[in-house]
Amino acid sequence: MAELKTKPTEADVHAFINAFVDSEQKRKDSFELLDLMREFTGYEPQMWGASMIGFGSYHYKSERSRQEGDWPLVGFSPRKAAISLYVYTGSPEHAHLLDDLGKFKMGKACIYVKKLADINQAALRRLMDATIDFLQSKYGKINS
Repeated sequence: MAELKTKPTEADVHAFINAFVDSEQKRKDSFELLDLMREFTGYEPQMWGASMIGFGSYHYKSERSRQEGDWPLVGFSPRKAAISLYVYTGSPEHAHLLDDLGKFKMGKACIYVKKLADINQAALRRLMDATIDFLQSKYGKINS
C-alpha cells in the first residue's frame, strides 16, 4: 500500500503564504483564513505536505481499503486557480450547510473559492463545526 504524501511538516506557514501565493488579494485572504480557522478550532496552523495548511488532526481508517493515517480537521490551500477549503464532510446530512455559503465550486474533497469575500463566513463556521463534530464522532480523539 502506498504511503500518504500529505503529512504534517515543520515548514513555516507564514513563509509559505508569502512565497507561494501569487496575488495580494489571495495573500490577504490566506492570512484572514489563518486567523479565522485558528480562532474557531483553537489549533495552530501547520503545513501538511508542500501546500496545505491544516488545523488539528485526527487518525482515520478507511472503510473501503486498508489505508489509514492522519489528516487535518479543517484546512485550506491558496492554490493558483482558487483557494481550496477542506471544511466539508461530503456527507448528505450536511449538504444543507452549503446553501448559505455563497459563491463556490465543489470538488470531490474540497470547496473552491476565488476570494474570501465571495462566501458567508458564518456559513463557513457552521460547516467547520459540523465537520469537526462529524470527525470526532466517527474517529474519536482529536489531536492538536
